[in-house]
Formats: sequence, structure tokens, C-alpha cells
Amino acid sequence: MNSVLFLVLRRMRMPLILLIASYAVSILGMSLMPGVDAAGNPAPGMSLFHAFYFVSYTATTIGFGEIPVAFSEAQRTWALVTIYMTVLVWLYSIGTILALLQDPAFQRVIKANAFEHRVRRLRQPFYIICGCGETGTLLMKALDSRNQQAVVLDIDADRISELELGQYHLEIPALTGDARLPENLEASGLNHPSCAGVIALTNDDQANLAVAVTAKLLRPELPVLCRADSMETAGNMVSFGTEEVVNAFTAFGEHLAMALHSPGQHLLYDWLTDIPGMPLSEPLRPPHGKWIICGYGRFGKAVVRNLRREKVELVIVEADPARTGCEKCIKGSGTEANTLLEAGIKGAVGIVAGTDNDVNNLSIVMTARELNPDLFMVVRQNRHANAPLFKRFGANVTMQPADIVGHEFLSLLTTPLLSRFFARCKEQPNDWANELLSRIAAVVGDTVPEIWDVELSVENAVAIRQAMDLKMELTLRDLIRNPSDRDADLPCIPLLLGNSEALLPDLDTPLFPGDRILFCGGHGARGRQVLALRNLRVLNYLLTGTDSPGGWFWQWLRRAPKRAPRA
Repeated sequence: MNSVLFLVLRRMRMPLILLIASYAVSILGMSLMPGVDAAGNPAPGMSLFHAFYFVSYTATTIGFGEIPVAFSEAQRTWALVTIYMTVLVWLYSIGTILALLQDPAFQRVIKANAFEHRVRRLRQPFYIICGCGETGTLLMKALDSRNQQAVVLDIDADRISELELGQYHLEIPALTGDARLPENLEASGLNHPSCAGVIALTNDDQANLAVAVTAKLLRPELPVLCRADSMETAGNMVSFGTEEVVNAFTAFGEHLAMALHSPGQHLLYDWLTDIPGMPLSEPLRPPHGKWIICGYGRFGKAVVRNLRREKVELVIVEADPARTGCEKCIKGSGTEANTLLEAGIKGAVGIVAGTDNDVNNLSIVMTARELNPDLFMVVRQNRHANAPLFKRFGANVTMQPADIVGHEFLSLLTTPLLSRFFARCKEQPNDWANELLSRIAAVVGDTVPEIWDVELSVENAVAIRQAMDLKMELTLRDLIRNPSDRDADLPCIPLLLGNSEALLPDLDTPLFPGDRILFCGGHGARGRQVLALRNLRVLNYLLTGTDSPGGWFWQWLRRAPKRAPRA
């Protein structure tokens, strides 16, 4: 509010001076003007109070008209001067106020103060999202659907306006400002006790790096997740202690390579990171053989690096080899048939259209399909608005950076154990992944499973901790029992025991305070499991088979001595 008050006083300085001066002159003049009494004889003028009273209702054009006695000619003359002088000053002051209210700078200050007030009032944990482009919007909608609070900071005012017009379950505070400036991050709640982390999703690597550095210097204990488009920036972020750095191009290259050598693990990743309730995706089986890569920018280099690790034969097509540093490549954009024929499109098994232009990418794959209809096609989609075009074309794989980064961050925020689970999965053979896929499909049917983790703490599992304090032995099997029927299991599978990093832990594994377990299961399994975690009566039924009364009245009724029947 200090900045608002300062701006108002600075803009209203001259109108206030003129207003005060006109009132002072009018009041002083009216008090000096000689008056008349009721009989018309000369009398002393008004007192300062009466003069102030008269000028107040005259200058504001109220025209109250309380006149104890008739004015003298001198008083009437000065009243005319007072009316015209004060009304003109008031018009000038009101015009200045209206201009101030319409001033973009003043409106920004008002919005900034309202934003800071809304952030200070937050009491539930929230994440600061820097950048609400396609990736940020996708992540915000996913967090909002899970009732997770977010605070948004973006330099583009149009994006903030679109966000304010969007339909969300929660009220999302949003500020137009440069995320690179520390004061904007502090205004967004960086020092707020409920701030749970910072997510940098702008399309500028240097801005994301500045956010990471600022957050780690001011709040080193907060987790920071960043998007990076270059390997150099990603390395710089990691050096400052950034917990997770996601490069969409590198991540897609790794996934494509995984689909080549281990399609089961790739399908497992898709199932566990997709939106729950959606139909399960089919396995992706890229063929082995010669591949043509069109575009050797950041995306093309990431794909080439990962495919070469799989010993795949590659032919690179690049329009500007000198700029991209491509030494052995065919010069061309790939949209022309002769360029693709020179690259050997007839004998290729796959093609990647990876330029930064959506129209060129569609042109490349359409030309390639005419020359070789059996190609496995991977196309890069840069803009979400072009999704209908890519969906209509129907490539085998459509790579959209926003979706990749959004899903990566969402899994990290909602289920932190999931990344550790995937790291352990890479150590397993493809047959192991196929067997796990069969188990998941048997439990969830044909829809994407829900993923969640459970921490055996007082805050998240009070009933479990109470039972442990009573020296009761609990196993993992007790967490998957159905509260409606203890002899049946919930449709869920424990994937990882966090403390020991055990994959697919045995159901007879004993549980201890502080354990964290990663689960996947069908719709509703998580909600029913919460009953056992937080309700001691339900947990007692699952452990002993005894369904004890829940309320105090029923407990008293059960303990009350039964009377003998009358003879």
C-alpha cells in the first residue's frame, strides 16, 4: 500500500495544492467581507467556522442554502468568486483522479498489492509457477484438479488475463512480472511459510536459471523444478542444487531409445504418467533399421544422441549445416522429395520430422508417406494450437514439449517416489516390465491407473501410527485389505518401498514408522485405503476382524450391562 499511496500523492500533488489554496482564499475572503443584520444595517462578517461551512457546501455544488440573514453586496460578490474558483479546481482534481485510475502504471500497482494480499492469506501449501504458457497451463489444470494450490508469475499480461478468465476450482493468484527479478518472486510468496516449491517453466533458459538461482539463495530448503532447453543451462542449474531439471528434447530422445530396446519399460512409463481414467495406450514398437532425421537443432541432436547409443543407422537432413554444426548430413529441409530420395527414404524404416516449424514438419512427413507408406513416423509439434492438424495426420508418435515437461513435473510433484521407481526399473530386463504390465492390467482393466504414495506419519496415517505405538505388528498386506471385506484386497499394487528402494515389495514385508510406499491402482482404491490409514476402528477391523462400534453412544450401549428378562 505504500507504493499506491506514494503514487496517489505524487499524481494528486498539484490538484491538492490548488484545492487547499482555493479553499483557504475563499474562506479568508468570506470572513473579511462586511455583512448586514436582519434589519439591513451594516454588521461584522462571518466567523471562520461559518465561512468554512458556507464554502464547503458551495464548492461541492450541494447548494444547501442555509443563510441566517441576507448577504451584503460584498459577500455576494465574493460568493460568486468562490463558486467559480472552487468548482474549476474541483473539476481539475476529479479529472486528475479519473486519469490516475486509468493509468496502466497505477492499475499495475493496485493489482500487485491485491496479489500480495491474496498470497499472504494462503494457508495451504502452494507452488510458485513461473511461466503460464502451454506447459504452465497444462500443469496448473492438473494441479487444480487435485486441489493443489498454485501461484502464477508471468511476464506476458495477455496470459495472465486468460488465466483470470479460466475456470478453476481454486482461486489462483497471478501477477504480471519478470520472474528473473527477486522482488517478484518474493511478492509471489517465496518467503511464505506455506510455499512448497518453485517451478520455472518459461521459454527462456536464462530466466529459468535466474529463478533457480534466486530460489536456492533465498530459500535453499525449497525444492526447485526447472525446464531447460540446452544441456549447458541444465548443468548450470544442477550446480546450484536444483532438484529436478527437465529437458523435453532429451527426455523424448531417451523415451524413443527406450521404446527401441525395451518397449515394455516404455509402455510402463506411459501407463504410470498418463492421466488416470484415460484408456491404456498400446505398446510403441519402433522398427530397427535406417532412420532419417530431418532437423539437427536441439531436438534433432537429442534424438540422434540416443538413437546412436542403440546402434541405429542414421541419415541427417539439415537446412543449415554450418549453423547447427552438422558435419555429415544432407543439405535440405526435407520438405522436398528429391532431398528425401537422396537420404534413402525408399530403404528407411523410420523418419523424424524435428524442425521448429510445425508446417514444415507436417510437409516432411506427408512427402515421406507418399514416397514410403510403411515408414514409422515421428513428428515434432511445437504449438498446442496446431493439435487438430497433427491429430488429423495421425503419425505414429507426435512429440509435444509441453506435454512431456508437464507430465514429468506432475509426476514429480504429486508422487515423488515415482522418479525413483523409474530409476530402479531401468535396471530390470524387459521381461520384468512385461510381467508388471500384465499385473497392472489385471487390476485396473483398460484404463490408466491412479498413482499415489503413502507416508506412515502422524499427519498422513494417524491410525497406523497409533497402532504402531501400541506395539501392533503391521505388514504391507494390511494396507491393501478392503475396508468393506478384510478377506478381499483393494485393486492396487505396491510398486516401491521407499526406505529400502525395494521394487514390488512382498506383501508380508513389515512396516515401520516413516515408511513410504508407492502404489498404483484402480479408481477409488486410494480413497478406500485412506480409511485404514486414518480411522482406527477400520484399521482394527482389518487387523482383527472385529467391527467395533464407532460412535460414543454405540460404544456406551455395547458396554452397558444387559438386564435379565422379567419372569
